[in-house]
Amino acid sequence: MTKIWRETGFVDNDPWVIETDEVKATGEQKPLLSLDELIAKADESNDVGLGVLIKPADDVRRLEPYLYRLEIVAVAFPAFNDGRAFSHASLLRQRLGYTNELRAVGDVLIDQVPLMQRVGIDSFAVSNATALKRLAENRLPAIPHHYQPAVRDAEAGKGYSWRRQAKPAA
Repeated sequence: MTKIWRETGFVDNDPWVIETDEVKATGEQKPLLSLDELIAKADESNDVGLGVLIKPADDVRRLEPYLYRLEIVAVAFPAFNDGRAFSHASLLRQRLGYTNELRAVGDVLIDQVPLMQRVGIDSFAVSNATALKRLAENRLPAIPHHYQPAVRDAEAGKGYSWRRQAKPAA
């Protein structure tokens, strides 16, 4: 079972669906389109409030002309060791200026959630049992030191202009 989580907690009745042969968007649900499907739909209509699923091999820069029409961009993490979605998220937030919802889907593990947040991901489609349990308990892992700037600010580090230090866990 997959649940959607944000910093404010779990989300009920999320409308976004990744369609497959077995699962189709119905009623109030909305499909997350592939990059090519999104571009085709956007080019043939004036629709806004669209959603797209970016896969690791996609060129996220192709979204630039359509960003103002998107309600959500989902970036796929097909495996815990495939970090291309981190780069997609960072590029969307920092270089392309995307400000709407950015969601991690796929293999979302609890130890990666704080790192995903640092690159601007603000919602998570979580199915991993350990991650679901820890998120329900509000137990995110702490990352006390950061050695690179990110979308989310951290407190200034001590002694090094390039080093960032996160707030200690409560």
